[in-house]
Amino acid sequence: MFETIDYLQFGNKNQKRAYLAIENLGIMHNLSEYHPMLCGTLPLGIDIVSSDLDIIMNVVEFTSFEQKVTTLYGIYQDFKLKKLSIRNVPVIKANFTFEGFEFELFGQPQPVIEQYAYLHMIIEKSILNDTPCLKDEIIILKERGYKTELAFCKLLGLEGDSYDALLEFGKRKQII
Repeated sequence: MFETIDYLQFGNKNQKRAYLAIENLGIMHNLSEYHPMLCGTLPLGIDIVSSDLDIIMNVVEFTSFEQKVTTLYGIYQDFKLKKLSIRNVPVIKANFTFEGFEFELFGQPQPVIEQYAYLHMIIEKSILNDTPCLKDEIIILKERGYKTELAFCKLLGLEGDSYDALLEFGKRKQII
C-alpha cells in the first residue's frame, strides 16, 4: 500500500494536501534512484499540526545524495542538511519547508523496507486496523508532545525503549 503515494489522493484533507505538495515538488520522481517512501503519521491519518512529511530512502553514497538534494531543494525555506549516526548506522537528513509542510528526507544505507520508520509504520497500521478506537487516543497523546512510537507503547503497555519495544511487539504478533 505504501509503495506509492497515490492512496493520499483519496484520504483526508491533509493527506490530499500532502499529495499535491509532494507531487508539485516532484520528489518521488527526482529521487527515485533512492527508492523514496513516505512514512510516519500522515500516511496513517494520525498526524497533527506539527507533523512533518518523512520520506525515507536507501542512500549508500552520501556525497552524491547531498549534492543532488542541495541542488533540488536547497532553495526552499529552512533548508538544512546534516550527517549523523543513529544506532551506529550513518544517516543523512535534509529538512526544508514547501507548501506549508516541513519535509524530512532521511537516508541510510539500508533498504527502506528494513528501516525502523517503515517497520514502525507497518506495525502501527496493523494496530490501528485491529483497534481503530486507539486512533483518537494516539492523536491526543501526540498533541500532548508524545512521539508516535512512545504514544503507541504507552497505550499498549509496552516498556523500555519505545523504538525497540514497538519492533519487538510487531515481531511477537507476527506483523513483521
